[in-house]
Amino acid sequence: MVTAKKGILSSASAGDGTTSTAAQRVIVDFKDALVDYKTTSLPAISLFCDTMQTETGGDIDITVSKPSMAMEEIDEGSTPAYQSTNMRNERVSVREWGIAVGVTRRMIEDSRFNEVELAMNEARRAVDRHITKHVMYALFGKYNATLATGASSADIEYDTTEAVVELFTNAKHGSFFGASPGTAASGSEGRLAEYGDYDSTALNTLGSHYLNSSATVATNDIAMKDLTAAMELISSKGGNANLICINPGHVKNLLDMADFTATATAFETSRAGDAGTAAESLSGPNGNGVIGNLFGMNVLVNAYVPQGRFGVFDTSVKPMTYVERRGMTVEEANPGFGIVGSYMSMRYGLKIVRPENGVIVIGDAA
Repeated sequence: MVTAKKGILSSASAGDGTTSTAAQRVIVDFKDALVDYKTTSLPAISLFCDTMQTETGGDIDITVSKPSMAMEEIDEGSTPAYQSTNMRNERVSVREWGIAVGVTRRMIEDSRFNEVELAMNEARRAVDRHITKHVMYALFGKYNATLATGASSADIEYDTTEAVVELFTNAKHGSFFGASPGTAASGSEGRLAEYGDYDSTALNTLGSHYLNSSATVATNDIAMKDLTAAMELISSKGGNANLICINPGHVKNLLDMADFTATATAFETSRAGDAGTAAESLSGPNGNGVIGNLFGMNVLVNAYVPQGRFGVFDTSVKPMTYVERRGMTVEEANPGFGIVGSYMSMRYGLKIVRPENGVIVIGDAA
């Protein structure tokens, strides 16, 4: 966990504009350094999210289609009955996040490194850390007060009902199907849609996409029974599980499994759904990424996956949407007191909009 470190703009060192303070000894020749930081790679978004653009902020609405049409037998020359697409409304909260960077210089002439580059690189890594944590906490239903993830100011658990997590007021980042998925919130037609040979009753019987872990040895243990149950839940709704996402605590238990192949299978990067480059580089500086293969699914380890939880996903159809009002921008800031700094900001929203494309296995249930 990283705690923000107050810098030259804090009240302790801001100065009064006349008295010499650390706040006045700043670098002013950094404008060229800003150009390279107007965009940043965000592999967590590439892997798990479909990107959309919006011209407004605050809460916005998007529509998601549900299976709603079927072929019918008709007499030759006649016209079949007209059909329409069944749509589901999803509300996404778009918020702004930013970092203000001020740079001092202790050595005016003989510095061995460019402090502006150093500060901007660290700010860029902070953006990557923030986005990765935001995506992972939203995916795994982990409560965080700052990010507003989870549901009703708590973690989403295996017994949290669909009627609760379906509502935007309770779960602003959405969720996968909760317990009793066939029972929708009052006034809603629900998110569950029959597929293949599974009608709504059969899908409701299969249950929640948040599973209480069958493992009894440790919090970060993995049970084969949970993996096969997750594969069934996704497949029964038309998906195909292709990724297991774990935290570092799961790695030893995973390596002890005879079915685990510790050689990563190459992605077909030509196919948009694979997002191979994103998976290989996710949280790259920490060495996290795809570490192997199990039951035909790639296994990805990431330090921001909440302890005691792992997920099984179908990333060929991204489970989340990333709604962007404004991408990462970098601006020169001059707040006074002789200070010249920079301001990095972005405005976006995240939400799970494909509740059928992920299963979370919970080993930390209260």
